[in-house]
Amino acid sequence: MKRRLTMIAAIGALAAGTIFAQAAATPPAAGKAPGVRALVRKRLMKNLDLTAAQKQQAKAIFQSAKQTAQPLAQQLKQDRESLTVAVQTGDSVKIQQLSQEMGTLRGKVLAIRSTAMSQFWATLTPDQQTKAQQFRDKAKQG
Repeated sequence: MKRRLTMIAAIGALAAGTIFAQAAATPPAAGKAPGVRALVRKRLMKNLDLTAAQKQQAKAIFQSAKQTAQPLAQQLKQDRESLTVAVQTGDSVKIQQLSQEMGTLRGKVLAIRSTAMSQFWATLTPDQQTKAQQFRDKAKQG
């Protein structure tokens, strides 16, 4: 239990530290209200004054990341459903197995998002990188 809580805390800390990466996540499906990530990403992109070429590169980078992460996200969804059943039936072996698998999958998704963010970062000018860092620092404050 302690190990699981430590893992959850570590994932939470990583998630908080990757708000910038999450800001660049893909938008919600058509017909749905925009999520927080989409709104933050839109504000970030506006703040950076990206060129048309940079916008096109960013779109390609993040669409590719979304496609790569999609099967992992689907597996996570299935695992969450299985975990619910395991919790309700008291199957501690299955709970441990699914928890570890979900941790691995979440790590892989984080790596995909972080790699995409690294690729996007490389397309920014030094001035845009400074603005992006300021945006991230401001987001962390409040």
